[in-house]
Amino acid sequence: MAANITGKSVIVTGAANGVGLAIARLFVEKGANVLFADMDEDKLESEVEVLAGSAGQAVSFAGDLREKLTINNLMAATIDAFDRVDILVNASRQVLPSAPLEAADDSFELMLHQNTTVNMQLCQAVAKRMVAQKSGGAVVNLSSIAAQDCVPQSVGYSVASAALDQLTRALAVAYAPHKIRVNAVALGSVMSGSLHALILEDELLRDEVIAATPLGRIGEPDEAAQAALFLASPAASFITGQILAVDGGRSLLDRMSKLAY
Repeated sequence: MAANITGKSVIVTGAANGVGLAIARLFVEKGANVLFADMDEDKLESEVEVLAGSAGQAVSFAGDLREKLTINNLMAATIDAFDRVDILVNASRQVLPSAPLEAADDSFELMLHQNTTVNMQLCQAVAKRMVAQKSGGAVVNLSSIAAQDCVPQSVGYSVASAALDQLTRALAVAYAPHKIRVNAVALGSVMSGSLHALILEDELLRDEVIAATPLGRIGEPDEAAQAALFLASPAASFITGQILAVDGGRSLLDRMSKLAY
């Protein structure tokens, strides 16, 4: 069964840059109608403009999804544009270093809220609509191999990623009676927006990531997008509750001792 999403209505969060943008672009190119959601309104509008004339339709939505009202507005904008929603890709992530001994460090709460709670709220809103449509659907969460790591700098992000992985499994079971599949793509050694920013700050990090990756290179955002496409499509119709690592083999024997996701 082919990875055909032609005519599907899709929400992609974090769609202004990095992997989220690569996913949103790919889905439009494959014929889906995609709502690009992010806080960067200017970038969203420029990306949507570039995609005019593609196989699918692209629409932008700017807002802070950490606010519940914004999620309501996102749903309203999607239904107004496409009449329905078939696929949700939670690609918006926050990656911050942690200070495990500092009680005043609030990065743990920030990342748990952004990477887990907000995704839960989006899943609830979208799944409610999917249930009303009575046609099933698919959710793809963007997680990280950090869920399995114990790097001190990444305590907050690791815990948030592990929570997202378990949320993916739990919702897969909860939503299965409604024919809604929930899976995740776990990134590692992929040039996401966050990894790109970290490499700009640390000139040695690129070589260290490559050395820690069995395939010997950093993956492209498009490679992660292909995995998301597969999980969202009918090609994965009997797959749910799974975490697919796109990491060049890095999670098999991770040698990194720094925050690098």
